[in-house]
Amino acid sequence: MKVLRSNKNPIIKPEDVAPSGPDLKVIGVFNCGAVKFNGEILLLMRVAEAPECDRTDIVKVPMLDIETNSIVIKEFKKTDKNIDICDPRVIKADQKNYLTSISHFRIARSKNGIDFKIDKKPAMFPENIFERFGIEDPRITEIDGVYYIGYSAVSDITGITVCLASTCDFVSFKRHGIIFLPDNKDFALFPEKIGGKYYAFNRPSSSDFGIKDMWISQSDDLLSWGNHKIMMTGGEGFWDDGRIGCGAVPFKIKEGWLEIYHGASKDDKYCLGAALLDINDPSKIISRSYNPIMEPEKPYEKIGFVNNVVFTCGAFCEDGIVKIYYGAADKYIAYAEIGLIEILGSLK
Repeated sequence: MKVLRSNKNPIIKPEDVAPSGPDLKVIGVFNCGAVKFNGEILLLMRVAEAPECDRTDIVKVPMLDIETNSIVIKEFKKTDKNIDICDPRVIKADQKNYLTSISHFRIARSKNGIDFKIDKKPAMFPENIFERFGIEDPRITEIDGVYYIGYSAVSDITGITVCLASTCDFVSFKRHGIIFLPDNKDFALFPEKIGGKYYAFNRPSSSDFGIKDMWISQSDDLLSWGNHKIMMTGGEGFWDDGRIGCGAVPFKIKEGWLEIYHGASKDDKYCLGAALLDINDPSKIISRSYNPIMEPEKPYEKIGFVNNVVFTCGAFCEDGIVKIYYGAADKYIAYAEIGLIEILGSLK
């Protein structure tokens, strides 16, 4: 597969983004929703921040204090044998999991799709009990002039839930609350009704059985979802045998709906694949990737906060080119292009 990466990759790095507070540092900017708005490419970026720490004997974790609506810091001693700090993303202590960073959404804007001007302040910041550990992985869908943002809300109290917000101007945002119960994530809303129904991908998880497959659901009002169906599963021994989930918002082509999705192997290598879906019933798969259309190859994709990751929340097709904004190694935002004909020719 011929993948044309920007020679300016990574196009956005942590040092390009101002911290949201004086005691925080930006450790990752990645997994952005992408949309065309007012003649520009607009990215709604996930910005991960960690507490500043000049000590080597402790580790700090940030979280939202619901009563004060401010970020508070909890400290753990690395010498404490009752804590597990093996995973850089998570600290296990007190029979709980704590995230080592907290994420919010920040806007970046560009005329050419490569060189971005980044807002100095967050567009959306954690603000309720469901978002105590942050908000993650936004995907943007425009329907009739309203831009709907589906995202994951993370909390030690409620788990990982799918929430919905909307905006008409990317200045003010209205939260509509939880639309999928825990544990669920990887939500992407189709950009139009199909057969009078809204459709969306999501990825429920089973902690008991370790199942992480891609589902599709229907709604009449965007808030209440039903008719849930398993959409795709990973193949044993294949590139996506660890977990699978949607990537970008699907887009319509003459052959059907095209979805750029993500899959991870059992050793946590994240790649991108594609699936062609029936135009009138997107729960029906016409063909899908036997091999990845894109996998970690460049140093900025292979080495970062989490190694060997390419992960997209935003892509669209223009003049026969699929344009992909993607998170690289959970640290950077990068850009790549792949020919639509080449993608379709690779599907089986």
